[in-house]
Amino acid sequence: MRRVIYRLGSHPKRSLRFFLCGLALFALSVVLIALGYVYQAWLQLPGLIILAIALGVAGYGYLGIFANRFSQVLSARDSAKATAKKAFEDLK
Repeated sequence: MRRVIYRLGSHPKRSLRFFLCGLALFALSVVLIALGYVYQAWLQLPGLIILAIALGVAGYGYLGIFANRFSQVLSARDSAKATAKKAFEDLK
C-alpha cells in the first residue's frame, strides 16, 4: 500500500495541474448546463459529459495531492520511530 501512495504522490506539481484542469473543466460544464437551462436544452448534454470528465480529472489530481501529503506524514513517522528506537537502545 505504501508503494501506491508514494507512486501517486511522487509528482505534486503534476497532480496540482490535473486538479486545476479538472476545476476549469468543471466551471466550463457549469456554464454549459446553465446556458442549456436558459437558451437551448441541447447544451446541457455536452455540459454533463464534460462534468463527468472534469470530476475524474480533478479527483485524480486531488488523490495525487493527498497521497503526497500522506507520504510526507509516513516518512516523518518512520523517521521519528527510528530516532526513538536509537535513543532507547542508547539507554541500555
